[in-house]
Amino acid sequence: MKLKDKVCIITGAGSGIGRAAARRFAAEGARIMAADISAEGLRETADAVNADMPDSVAICQTDVSDASQVEHLVSETVSRLGRLDVIYSNAGIMREGSVVDLPEDQWDQLFGVNVKGCFLLGKYGIPEMRKVGGGAIVITASANSFYAESDIAGYCATKGAVMQLTRAMAIDHGPEGIRVNCICPGWIETPMALPFLEEVPEGREFANKIAPLGRCGKPEEVAAVAVFLASDDARFVTAAAYNVDGGWTAGMTKAMALI
Repeated sequence: MKLKDKVCIITGAGSGIGRAAARRFAAEGARIMAADISAEGLRETADAVNADMPDSVAICQTDVSDASQVEHLVSETVSRLGRLDVIYSNAGIMREGSVVDLPEDQWDQLFGVNVKGCFLLGKYGIPEMRKVGGGAIVITASANSFYAESDIAGYCATKGAVMQLTRAMAIDHGPEGIRVNCICPGWIETPMALPFLEEVPEGREFANKIAPLGRCGKPEEVAAVAVFLASDDARFVTAAAYNVDGGWTAGMTKAMALI
């Protein structure tokens, strides 16, 4: 019960890593406010988790790129659950294209969700953490925080920004007892990755080859690291970026040879 009685916001909780995190956080004793832009996804997550761990998950439909909605999410969490201890800022989107091909509105969408969403959760969440003497923020970054890939210029830019935002927030708010870390997944079996893994010829084979462990990751494996970073087991860990990529970023020379 690493998160017993902790109140946690998890964004992007309607599917993938966020849904797996909601289940794992609940199993560790947390009370969760699950947020996602998809009301249907949120209901499915809450129904699935609460069926096994009753009353563990409340929901709040939220567009994390909208300041008023994020402010409401935080106030609703405190109103309904009493406090705020942990934020798992996991919501993210992918848009493909080079800077020439990517439409400007999609560039703005990428930064709105992937970067501004993290900023807004910190902006409205940190004052509530101060009231309880500290807290933990975990952010989903990416292997693309370290390495760029072709035809996803905007996505790579956002994930580089997220890593630096993690470090800046950790420096600013460490003296207040607020730790900020990020997780950098590689290829994970999520709805975001499935179009490549299942629809691109040899996509899954390629994703398996570039990781020294020889496979894609599972959302539950990312959620396990999020639990660690949110818990007191990581009480001396801040400003860190944890690779959960099967060794992909360590073996980029091999990965590039396979392209």
